[in-house]
Parts: sequence; structure tokens; C-alpha cells
Amino acid sequence: MIATAHTTADVLVFVVASLLMLIGAVGVITLRNPVHCALSLIMTFFGIAIAFVELNAHFLAAVEIIVYAGAIVVLFLFVIMFLGVDRHEDVGVEPLVGQKPLALASVSITVVGLIVMLAHSNWVSGATAAATAGVPVKGGNGNVKELGSAIFTTYLYAFEITAALLIIAVVGAVLLARKDRIVETEEEVR
Repeated sequence: MIATAHTTADVLVFVVASLLMLIGAVGVITLRNPVHCALSLIMTFFGIAIAFVELNAHFLAAVEIIVYAGAIVVLFLFVIMFLGVDRHEDVGVEPLVGQKPLALASVSITVVGLIVMLAHSNWVSGATAAATAGVPVKGGNGNVKELGSAIFTTYLYAFEITAALLIIAVVGAVLLARKDRIVETEEEVR
């Protein structure tokens, strides 16, 4: 059984991290301005990083700040600013006919695929990982070596696909923004 003794500082840090995560998540959902939503997402990531520091998972906390809050949300902000947040669109007009059923089918296939993948895999849960956390590894840097090995062997395709999707998203955003600017320029010439 895992020890359940908590100090006052542990509880206080947990409460602060939880409040940051909850307020940030509610802000992402409820705020109307996309820039404010992205900033709320950064606040959520900071709360998650604080929780990781409290759990002595310093590497994950650093990844949370550097990769998610630093890189991905900055990419979101870049795309939001590039597309222009001051333009108002008519949401009643569907620019791509049939996109809602296609999106629903895609989400359904993804969810079913994830459920099937989780049902047929033998992933280790946190309880087993916590039970072996204090076991010393030969060479002292075994965890980093195992992490690097997993990233560049087992999960290589997942990382490559994620990188490709991010690049496609940026290129798509640039094309959408350029298309509107070209139309506006042609209208100004007339």
C-alpha cells in the first residue's frame, strides 16, 4: 500500500495547482476571444506543471512548460493572429458541405480505435510505475536512456505523424489566410 501522509505544503500546492487547472480549463471553454482562450490554456498547462513538480516528476514539468505552453500554444497564437481575430464570420453558412457528418464519423472512428487499442494493449498503470520508482537503475541515467529509446523506436511514427499534422495545420492556416487576402486585394483593385 502506498503511504498517504501529506504535509500542509503538499495540500496547499495541490489546491493551487488544481485551481489553476480548473480556472484555465473553464476559461478555454467559456471565453469568446481566441487569444484569451489560448492564454487560459497556458494557465492550465502551468497548473499541470506545478502538479508534476509536486509529484517529483521534474522532467514532465519541464516538458509541459517548454513543449506545450512554450511551443504548441505559441503556434496556436501564431495561427490565430495570422488568420485575424477581428474578422466576423457568418457561422450559419457552412463553407464545406457535409463537413459536420464527416467530422462526426472521424471522431467516432478515432474514439472506437482508441478504445480497441486500449483494450488490447497491456500498458502499465501508475500503480506499477510508482512501486518501482525507488529502484536504482544501472548507470544512473537509465530512465533517460529508456525514454530516448522509446521515443526513437516504439513511438517514432506517432511523433512523426504529430509533426506532420502540425505542419499541415500551419500550411492550411497560411493558405486560408492568403486566400482571403487575395480576394480582398482583388476587390480593392476594382
